Amino acid sequence: MFMLTVWVEVVWIWLLNHLRMKLYIGREPSKIWKRICAETITEINILLDNRKYILSGVIFQYIHGLAARGVHYLHRPGPTLQDLGFFLLPELGQDKAYISETVFGFIFLSFFLWTFHPFVFKVKKFYTVLIWCRVLAFLVASQTLRIFTFYSTQLPGPNYHCRAGSKLARLPKPDGVLEVLLINFPQGLTYGCGDLIFSSHMIFTLVFVITYQKYGTRRCIKQFGWLVAIIQSFLIVASRKHYTVDVVVAWYTVSLVVFFIDKKLPELPDRSKGSSPLLLPLSTRDKDKRSKEDANANQVDTAMNSS
Repeated sequence: MFMLTVWVEVVWIWLLNHLRMKLYIGREPSKIWKRICAETITEINILLDNRKYILSGVIFQYIHGLAARGVHYLHRPGPTLQDLGFFLLPELGQDKAYISETVFGFIFLSFFLWTFHPFVFKVKKFYTVLIWCRVLAFLVASQTLRIFTFYSTQLPGPNYHCRAGSKLARLPKPDGVLEVLLINFPQGLTYGCGDLIFSSHMIFTLVFVITYQKYGTRRCIKQFGWLVAIIQSFLIVASRKHYTVDVVVAWYTVSLVVFFIDKKLPELPDRSKGSSPLLLPLSTRDKDKRSKEDANANQVDTAMNSS
């Protein structure tokens, strides 16, 4: 009888724990869904306030692609220039050119997903829209310098499709404006020539790594990010997609651009401290309006205290 009672209690406790676990598991998706919905509403409001910055940054990505396509018409194939990286690093070859693109795709996708983690995780440090406003500002400034640079001097492309004898090394005269504006997407970007100094892949890589260095929380991921950036640099040269100078110039140019622009922009609100979502300084009109409101509020407080 005693053993039967013990078994009944054990089974009863197991059933209660099992039911409790099912209720907990069933409640978790609901919490995550509510968190996603609440975050989406918040981010949409911030996006509406900063839509011109996001839209300008996205449009400039097309302008940058258009400029890269345009310089391809000016490209003239020639002997590959003497390069220290080509001498030190073994050539991967055309059949292994996908390796550097795979690493870049991993970097891009990882950073993109990380910027959206506030939609899912409970612990949040920044707003997704605001972090992308900052990232796009870094990209636009770096890409602007890049456009001026590769239009100043067109070097013979070291990539396989840019060498003499390749049909893609020189583009025929366009039939119309529309052909140029469409930039033969995406082949026009993948098989471009002439847009060398400095590397666009390294612009994105360094902007992403530097941004995570400042706003990320995992030290091991920060160290891994810098390691991947170095590996990506070697792979770009080993794939003969860029000269070594293109990568070297990208490292110090992008770093300086991010440093100076980051100092000009106001600091992102730290959500862990409950700061308000502001990205850019208030306009003069908004400042005057807020100053008047503060002055009126002070007058009311003074009158109430004196009475």
